[in-house]
Amino acid sequence: MSVTSHQPGPTRPESPWAVLAAPVFRALWIAQLVSNTGSWMQAVGAQWLLLGHGAALVTLVQTASSLPVVLLALPSGVVADRFDRRAVLVAAQFAMLAVSCVLTVMQFLGTLTPVLLLVLTFLLGCGTALMGPAWQAIQPELVERPRLAEAAALGAVNMNLARAVGPALGGVVVAAMGAGWVFAFNAASYLGIAAVLLLWRRPAAQAPAAGPEGLLAALHAGRRYVWNAPGVRRVLLRALLFVPGGAALWSLLPVSASRSLGLGPSGYGLLLGAVGLGAVAGAVVLPRIRGALGANGTLAAGAVVFAAVLALLAVVRSPWPVALALLPAGLAWISVLSTLNAAVQTRLPGWVRARGLAVYLLVFQGAQAVAAPLWGGLADRLGLGAALLAASALMLAGAVSVRRWPLHDAADIDPSPSDHWPVPPLVFEPGAADGPVLVSVSYRVAPDDRAEFTACMDRVARSRRRTGALSWGLYQDGGDPERFVENYLVASWAEHLAQHHSRLTATDRRHEEQARRLLVPGTRPEVTHAFDAAAGPPVP
Repeated sequence: MSVTSHQPGPTRPESPWAVLAAPVFRALWIAQLVSNTGSWMQAVGAQWLLLGHGAALVTLVQTASSLPVVLLALPSGVVADRFDRRAVLVAAQFAMLAVSCVLTVMQFLGTLTPVLLLVLTFLLGCGTALMGPAWQAIQPELVERPRLAEAAALGAVNMNLARAVGPALGGVVVAAMGAGWVFAFNAASYLGIAAVLLLWRRPAAQAPAAGPEGLLAALHAGRRYVWNAPGVRRVLLRALLFVPGGAALWSLLPVSASRSLGLGPSGYGLLLGAVGLGAVAGAVVLPRIRGALGANGTLAAGAVVFAAVLALLAVVRSPWPVALALLPAGLAWISVLSTLNAAVQTRLPGWVRARGLAVYLLVFQGAQAVAAPLWGGLADRLGLGAALLAASALMLAGAVSVRRWPLHDAADIDPSPSDHWPVPPLVFEPGAADGPVLVSVSYRVAPDDRAEFTACMDRVARSRRRTGALSWGLYQDGGDPERFVENYLVASWAEHLAQHHSRLTATDRRHEEQARRLLVPGTRPEVTHAFDAAAGPPVP
């Protein structure tokens, strides 16, 4: 029996669960829930095995899980954009299955040392890093684009529902049977996702094929796009201003459970479960929160709530008030994460989606990987309460910064493809590798419109650089003040053809039209393409 990716029309867009009507998304969501539950069980087992070695070593579990994303996110994004994303995901599942089996066997044999535990956790993180961009990039194939925000929210619900069940279950299993059994469950959990992916009848036209673009060139293209996309950069900034403070909760909660609250592994699991339950409950009210506060208000409110929970955790020594406080922490976490995930998904065009998401994952996981050991070291040096209060203050600063650096209005960004450039009128056919190519566009603009025209062309410049320009400049003719010349250099003819046929978006087209409305009536831009006289093709 196979599974198709048919996407039914909208039924109840106000419901956060309506997107589960898409069959492949639903099947993968369920399989991912099982896998995420296994991951949280494994995390509880790993952290509890290291508790006797100091807070800094416990927090290294989170670093070992997150650091691979820092190292591999960008290459993984290139792989996901150039090759079949389903094959990448299946390979990652079986690789993580193999590592988990080794981890399980070593624990049962009694040969698992703290160093080996961290190394194997790091290797599992490598599998997560490999699948992350591909997993995010296939979402538009599974659900309709207007429902990407719902899909992102349900992805966060999935993780937090697993957080509600996995740690509590893991804590009970560790206390009753030992850590080896939670490692075994995690190993088996990868089989479900692999099975759904293998049964998915993905249309061949949607499978990306490797093109002439090399791996390094593709890597640079992704970096160039993100750097010149203000909407994406602002999402990354907001993630960077939220994640380090939030990492303190995940990295220090096991230490707090053991030292301050006197809990065992099952009690720690129940605390994590409270966070997960709060997130799941928050998914129900999240559409109302967004409707009332907007995206930026949701980010600010989430940071304030998280800061309050961290402060309470620093001073309260009773488990039940802490558990109750962790419920709104879960709601705040899912509110911020789903808002950021939806924002980055809706701002990236298909040709660079996986690479852009890889940069997002790099920032998100990298901030956790770096912050977690810093919080652990601060707790060992100054005390747990001081570390949690410092994280709370950092969160409040992030909340205040939303007013200064809000997310850009999504209504101004349309990443749908636009094939609006005409075929270049050349007298010969260049090869794909011929270049560099100098593209010159001549405009006639009244001198009185110069300031407005140059402001519009600033947005056009970002478009050119996003889609492949290595350099860009706008010049005014000294002998003819009405004549403006735009020059930009592209590495090869293949890169320029990609600009023509696959990289431009509706937003790029709108920016060009805004600039061209200022041209002298009756005139049109004049475009020329010039090749390197020494290295370019011979012109007949």
